[in-house]
Amino acid sequence: MIKKLEVQKAGHSDEFGTPPSIVQLLIPHINPKWIIWEGAYGNGELSATLKEYGFIVVGDATIDFLTDLIECDCIITNPPYSIKDKFIARCYEINKPFALLLPLTALEGKRRGKLFREHGIQLIIPNKRVNFRTPSGKGSGAWFQVAWFCWKLNLPNQLNFVESTA
Repeated sequence: MIKKLEVQKAGHSDEFGTPPSIVQLLIPHINPKWIIWEGAYGNGELSATLKEYGFIVVGDATIDFLTDLIECDCIITNPPYSIKDKFIARCYEINKPFALLLPLTALEGKRRGKLFREHGIQLIIPNKRVNFRTPSGKGSGAWFQVAWFCWKLNLPNQLNFVESTA
């Protein structure tokens, strides 16, 4: 039986395909020897990009990130934004370095703020909005500012503003 994230069970569409250009911003900060868990597999775009750079990526659409556990060194994912709080909390619980691609507005909120204060967070912030591909295959309908919310990746600064080629 194939497991699905609760957002998929509820019939919501929270899938925004991760463009390679946004993944490229994270590549210099990932240990090339790490096994990466892609916890919100979707259609596999993020995993495919990481694999193109030679990373070992585990995870697929049958694994529920919120309940299952996979042996890994790091978590990199673009989680469903409607349940981002659960993904953030789960990442801290697993206690592995992580990078979550989230809307910049994820800095807001009492629950997230409490987690960030307790555990810490670093951001990689591109200088441009990202044009995501949606399940319909159209890209221009989901255009907004995101950042990589990172923990234990030893970034040079708390806020890292970077040039994006997208």
